[in-house]
Amino acid sequence: MMAARFESKMLSRQDCIAAVQDGRLARPLVFTNGVFDILHRGHATYLDEAAQLGATLIVALNTDDSVRRLGKGADRPLNTLADRAALIAALACVSVVTDFGEDTPQTLIEQLRPDLIVKGGDYDMDTLPETASVKSWGGRAVAIPFEFERSTTRLLTKIRG
Repeated sequence: MMAARFESKMLSRQDCIAAVQDGRLARPLVFTNGVFDILHRGHATYLDEAAQLGATLIVALNTDDSVRRLGKGADRPLNTLADRAALIAALACVSVVTDFGEDTPQTLIEQLRPDLIVKGGDYDMDTLPETASVKSWGGRAVAIPFEFERSTTRLLTKIRG
């Protein structure tokens, strides 16, 4: 059986760092992160808008253990890291998918040194430690407003009715 083409976009953390350091990923490099548990239109729109800000979009997913620490619910994530990574990698706008197990992507951001970090919604980018890091090497931080009011938590509430 032939592997799905998008699987080549799923990189371990070390392979992702090496790809950036070796110059195999075109710049400007855009970085975003999240859980992306149940993929919905809001996610797809947000990721496509983020990708348009640079040449390469890296999406770092929270590991299953780090999702549980976020307090989103005892049954979260609903989808495993491998399944979440596959769905994100299948999106044409996403260049690379990797993961991080810490509570924040701070260390990974410092290892990758992206040109831009992107968050969704109402984040105050100036208060994030990640913003200070990216600005220290001349990068910038951008918040993309939610175009579609969707969330996995809200969707689960509707399903569970």
